[in-house]
Amino acid sequence: MTTLTDLPLSLTDTVGAWVPHGRFLRPGQASGPLSGLRFAAKDVFDVAGHPTGAGNPAWLASHAVPTASSPLIDTLLEAGATLAGKVLTDELAYSIHGDNIHYGTPINSAAPDRVTGGSSSGSAAAVAARLVDFALGTDTGGSTRVPASYCGLWGLRTTHGLLCREGLVPLNPLFDTPTWLAHDAGTFERVARVLLPASAFAPTRVIVPTDAWAEAEAVFQPALHLARDTLTALLGAPASTIQASPEGLEAWRQDYVTASAFNGWETHGAWISSHTPAFAPPIASRWAFASTVQADDAAAARERIARVRDHVRGWLGQDGVAVLPSAASLAPLREADPAAVDAVRMRTLRITSIAGLAGLPQVSLPLRSPEGLPIGISLLGPAGSDRALIALAVRLWQAMPH
Repeated sequence: MTTLTDLPLSLTDTVGAWVPHGRFLRPGQASGPLSGLRFAAKDVFDVAGHPTGAGNPAWLASHAVPTASSPLIDTLLEAGATLAGKVLTDELAYSIHGDNIHYGTPINSAAPDRVTGGSSSGSAAAVAARLVDFALGTDTGGSTRVPASYCGLWGLRTTHGLLCREGLVPLNPLFDTPTWLAHDAGTFERVARVLLPASAFAPTRVIVPTDAWAEAEAVFQPALHLARDTLTALLGAPASTIQASPEGLEAWRQDYVTASAFNGWETHGAWISSHTPAFAPPIASRWAFASTVQADDAAAARERIARVRDHVRGWLGQDGVAVLPSAASLAPLREADPAAVDAVRMRTLRITSIAGLAGLPQVSLPLRSPEGLPIGISLLGPAGSDRALIALAVRLWQAMPH
């Protein structure tokens, strides 16, 4: 097995993206639609013959080396892409910040004094540094959309259940989605054509969820307006404003937190209780809360979420596309006050919970603030529209000034 230390300089880890046990190379098929591309995998994806660490040394030590790979890994290798090892994740993917108390905080090449975002932190860092062409990640509460926004990358939350989740360490199966990040539109679409089924989405309406827009910092507003205006011109479609959540997006965030925390404890509570792993304080706090959520409260939250799903799918319909921010802020500074970071996290989750609760695809396209810092603007589409939604996002990006 070739190790990364044997590779050309272009694959030297200059940004702290790779995990210590993830430095290997697995060539893809000699020819295929992804020939010539290199990718990395977030360390929640199984790769046969290599351990899966899920961002925590106790997980790494207590789980056997997998004998089979995630089917997504196999599909990409069969399509000709070369796997260049495994990269960092926030612990058990339970964060959107992008630091890891055990393995470090990778560097955001697009804004080196700022975090990458998480939990697909290593995936974002490796792609932003151009060490790989794309990287597999996951998105539960925003774990790919947020790093895409922070690092100036293409990112996606897939329709829930569309892509196979076998060979993948879960966080909250109710909301987990596998996906990928890429540094350019062409690569992003090439991967989409391999992993996603074709879709026949033809939007005739542009929707502006004003409550989601209001959660984002002022720096996002010019890009949001430009994206809306460009998209309406591109489609020849009218734009309408709505309030996404009649109850308020904070109520939706709270339901997401309650249901997902209970689901996460159902998934990992026994392992956490028996192994008492060391977690970073913010993640330890989340697991402590998860252990206290009562089944009745989780069930009530899930009932409300079912109504949210119907509501969002109702105003989106089969012909609507919504424009919204991918995150609430620029990437926080690496040395930012934890309380300020948590406040930003709350606002971001109010935005990202819309797609998560409704199980819908959301594509984040990379733009820049007037000061040149990365920001992500997203398109939200109907269930199963993922591949056509990506094509629309690329058309939009190409039509906008850069």
